[in-house]
Amino acid sequence: MHSKPVLGLLGVVVLIFASGVIGFMGKMRTTIENRKVAENKLAQLETEKDRLSSEVAKLKSQDGIEESIREKFGLAKEGEGMIMIVDDKNPTKPPEKPKEGFLSSLFFWKNWFK
Repeated sequence: MHSKPVLGLLGVVVLIFASGVIGFMGKMRTTIENRKVAENKLAQLETEKDRLSSEVAKLKSQDGIEESIREKFGLAKEGEGMIMIVDDKNPTKPPEKPKEGFLSSLFFWKNWFK
């Protein structure tokens, strides 16, 4: 048991087990990260489910149906007015500012002394 070949063999066995444990720890860390991602996704899906359930419940009521139709098709109730905003396709351009330069300064002084 105390011979060098037996101790060498036991050292090799210990190294093999150590490498297996290190590989297992890496896989465990990856699994923990994947679990966190899955839990976050589950929380998002539950939130989305709650939102969609409330929308379905809203659409089961007469007021919800009316609101949905009014939003989708831009309808108004009787007696209500609608305001439609239309973009101007031909906007007016602001007047052009005279160019600054030597000639414009001469015209300024010429007009000043008249």
